[in-house]
Amino acid sequence: MFRRKKETPSFTPVVKAPSQIGTVIARGMSWNGDLSGEGGVRIEGSVTGEIVVRGTVVIGETGKVACKTLKAETLVVAGLVQGDVICQRLEIRSTGRVWGDVVTMSFSSEDGAFLRGTMKMEEKIDIQVPATELDAVPQKPAENEKPPEPGSDGF
Repeated sequence: MFRRKKETPSFTPVVKAPSQIGTVIARGMSWNGDLSGEGGVRIEGSVTGEIVVRGTVVIGETGKVACKTLKAETLVVAGLVQGDVICQRLEIRSTGRVWGDVVTMSFSSEDGAFLRGTMKMEEKIDIQVPATELDAVPQKPAENEKPPEPGSDGF
């Protein structure tokens, strides 16, 4: 007869997804060299070089990747990938083409998707992003910390 009103939270917490797309290589652009880091990358142009991303990599319909190995937590392929793939989750869309061996925890594909290579399913895959030269740059001192005196420590 009487229904209890469902309680709703008074606020909605804003949680930033760690795999949001923060970098885009646009159609008509090309990148020659390694690409690594944390976050999300969308490739609509062409990339030649190793890719290691702790996050999501989306190869759009116009995207082309040629590499020895592409490593990512999540990889969505709607374009072309030539090279081996290591990822936690792989989706190949209907327009996606992958030429290379795949190691993944989860795989899905749409009708029309293409994969030429072997596939190996693992229980756990950890993507390690290589350290960069920027990681070795010392951070600026805290507000209460004094900068080094001129002439000391090579300054």
